[in-house]
Amino acid sequence: MFGSDARLQLLKAFELSCDGRRIALPMGAQRLVAFLALQKDGAQRAWAAEHLWPDCTPGRAAGNLRSALCHARRACAAPVVEAVGQSLRLAPAVRVDLHEACRAGDEVTAGHRPPPGTEAGLIDALRHELLPEWPEDWLVLEREGWDQLRLHALETLAQQLQADHRFVPALQVALAAVGIDPVRETAHRIVMEVHIAEGNVASAFKCYQHYKDLLERELSISPSQRMRELVEDLMPR
Repeated sequence: MFGSDARLQLLKAFELSCDGRRIALPMGAQRLVAFLALQKDGAQRAWAAEHLWPDCTPGRAAGNLRSALCHARRACAAPVVEAVGQSLRLAPAVRVDLHEACRAGDEVTAGHRPPPGTEAGLIDALRHELLPEWPEDWLVLEREGWDQLRLHALETLAQQLQADHRFVPALQVALAAVGIDPVRETAHRIVMEVHIAEGNVASAFKCYQHYKDLLERELSISPSQRMRELVEDLMPR
């Protein structure tokens, strides 16, 4: 049976491990395992085959699914994928890094601080994209959902760190959010607020000017009134 360390990594890259041993799977089986990990209630065979092999005939897609399922079920002592009738699901014993990061991110956005000793690991997870090298259409909405969660979590965490006067990690976390979405105003505003809290007014102005130029160049728009007011409040009276 699976040990307690059976893990599936979906952030940054796909990797399945069991009892500390990396499991090699063909690409078709990797896609099936990843797809099922993103389906909270599992999936019907026909629906999974249609989404995983949309360019194939139903018969060919079903054959590809059977092959992928066979490889996935033989990878470890206990199956990675469980099949009951026409239903498929990821084995509950497999821990998924994305699921853990989402739960932790939800806690942060709800206003709870990360438990002691988990902050660095959470920040590292929030920096990573969901299977960035995969061109799958079924990942588009999943990536958008993950990106929105991690952006809000990083911004909330940066504000918590700023409130604790931990300005260096606050700035690093806020800049990580900027890196995910360079035109996101809330992330840039938090960077400015950290600079201001440290007394680095010139750095805040520099951040604002960079963001203003970026918006004009990329989108032909200006920062919001709230962003402009943040800068105006720094002006000598």
